[in-house]
Amino acid sequence: MADESAIETLIESVASAPASVSGDTGSMTTRKLSDLIEADKYTSAKRSARSVCFGLRGIKCVPPGAV
Repeated sequence: MADESAIETLIESVASAPASVSGDTGSMTTRKLSDLIEADKYTSAKRSARSVCFGLRGIKCVPPGAV
């Protein structure tokens, strides 16, 4: 199984590259915005799942009458 950071880097590089490029005419087609948004959501979800607390923060609750 490949390293997750390598897969994430590959997804980011593919998403940033153009969808198609023509030679002599110089035309280029960019990727759809929806595809870029999906790639961003995927990589963000993978990063947050790797974190220790899964995006949650623990706090200590102290009732107002307690000392």
